[in-house]
Amino acid sequence: MSKPPLLEVRQARAGYGQVNVLWGVDLALRQGEITALIGSNGAGKSTLMRVLSGLVALRAGELRWEGAPLTEGQTPASLLALGIAHVPEGRRLFGAMSVEDNLLMGAYARRADRATLRRDMDRVYTAFPKLFERRAQAGGTLSGGEQQMCAIGRGLMSAPRLLMIDELSLGLSPLLVDQLVQSLQQLNREGLSLLVVEQDVVTALELSSTAYVMDTGRITHHGASAALLRDPAIREAYLGSVEA
Repeated sequence: MSKPPLLEVRQARAGYGQVNVLWGVDLALRQGEITALIGSNGAGKSTLMRVLSGLVALRAGELRWEGAPLTEGQTPASLLALGIAHVPEGRRLFGAMSVEDNLLMGAYARRADRATLRRDMDRVYTAFPKLFERRAQAGGTLSGGEQQMCAIGRGLMSAPRLLMIDELSLGLSPLLVDQLVQSLQQLNREGLSLLVVEQDVVTALELSSTAYVMDTGRITHHGASAALLRDPAIREAYLGSVEA
């Protein structure tokens, strides 16, 4: 009997004020996998991420963690305690604080001793060596790529089981994106599950094993990432080409 998904979304509806954004979304994130969520601007991807991290409440539907339903009223803190960490679009570092202090902010809710925090910090520095070089530098003075590394590292310092990254490659050069992809693949090989929201469809589908396509608040396609990358409908809609 196969294990239940690590995190499952069933018929999720959510929005802001009088505006509904998600319309019956189903999604399953499995332990040890990298899952991509792709779609155009305004498709509802970031809203779904905010639902998964407790920033936006469900209007209907449910979330399940390892097969058990999550109760209403889950907060970002309670979901973080389960192991769900969210790296938001725009990085949102504390600009005046050092890189190392920004990383430590990711562990603020943990009850971990100094040795454990040092071990986890070393793991971040191993994944992103540039952060070690910049550890005493103010977060606001980093390049865009370094800020994204720091934001991901801050998420890792919460010791997550599932790390969700919103707009991984936004504003970054192809070389920096390649470096980030390699680091995330290594973290995944070490057992970390990932959900990556990404407008660069090729990057998203090459990074992930499973993918979901969202359009106007609904999931329109899902399946193996390699198969979706070859799908003529996906290629025409998001790559402007039907050539494989």
